[in-house]
Order: sequence, then structure tokens, then C-alpha cells
Amino acid sequence: MMRVAVIDAGGANIGSVRYALDRLGVASVLTADADVIVASERVILPGVGAAKVAMARLRELDLIETIRSLQQPLLGICLGMQLLFDSSEEGEVETLGLLAGRVTKLPEATGIRIPHMGWNQLAIRRESPLLAGIESGAACYFVHSYAAPVTQDCIASSAHGLPFAAVVQRGNVAGAQFHPERSGAVGARLLQNFIRNPSP
Repeated sequence: MMRVAVIDAGGANIGSVRYALDRLGVASVLTADADVIVASERVILPGVGAAKVAMARLRELDLIETIRSLQQPLLGICLGMQLLFDSSEEGEVETLGLLAGRVTKLPEATGIRIPHMGWNQLAIRRESPLLAGIESGAACYFVHSYAAPVTQDCIASSAHGLPFAAVVQRGNVAGAQFHPERSGAVGARLLQNFIRNPSP
């Protein structure tokens, strides 16, 4: 059976991520143990809250270099995806640096409420096994005030005032800004693709 490690970086969505995996018939272990993480075939970094707090927790757990050195598929979810980038404007903190770019606050504008909360559509920017069976226009559930830029690593974007990265991937590193565990069949498919696709 595949070993899936869910990194215990704090945050309220960890239980729901594991429950979403359970529904797919995938067993997972919630862990902050570097040896368990490195030995797992898939690693998920969930997160809800502030970037600075999350990075401080990863540093306290001595997991930053462990995550940076992973060779197996890694999926960041929500804040976990934002932590994959170089830095975040939220707390002016250096993050994991696995993807190039800086996370910034979504701009406020007339008719644009921050945080961005609710269902929004994906725009597929390039094909990837991670998005197999997911089409442009598919709706996902978002809750966030900060967002990653649309770079060459962005495989699906969304827009709230301005376009932002909704799904990213470079090699073994991937991320979803939306909450797959709260996004119905689309979120389940993304998790399923992440679990079942061959390692890069």
C-alpha cells in the first residue's frame, strides 16, 4: 500500500485533507517526523493561517531542509502551496524556495472582497497529469487573502480582481491554492491524480 505523509505543520484543514484521502481509499499518516516523511511515496503539505507562523513551525520542527530535499511528489495545499515559493509578503518571510516567485496580497477593488472566499473557476494553462479529467471552467473552493503569481510553473489559474496561480507544478513539486478536500469531484480528482500518477 502506498505511504502518504501529511506534514503536521498546524492548521485547521489537516483533518479534512486526511478524510478526503480516506474517501479515496488512501491511508495517510499525520507526521512531523523527518524519517517518516522521507520514506513516504507521496507527501502533502497542508496549511491554513499565516506564512510567517507556518514557516516558524516548520523551522521549530527542523523540517525545512527535509521538505526542500524531497525527491518524491510533494503537494502543497492552500497556504502549503504558497510556502513552496521563494517568499511571502505576508509577514515578509522567506519561504521554501522550491518555486520561483513571491506571494502577495490580493488587491482590493470595487466589488472584490478580501479574503477571496467561495467557489471560483479554473483556467487550464497547460496540460499535466495532475489535471487529468479536469477542464477549464471547473469550479473549486477557495479561502485566501494572499496568492502566488502566474508564472511558467502555473498549470491552472483563477482570477479574483487579477489572475493568480490556482495549481502549480515543477517536477515533483506541485500545489493547489484551492481546497481539494472542499471542492467536490474536482478536488477529489486532483488528489487522485496526485496519488496515482507515476513519480516524475
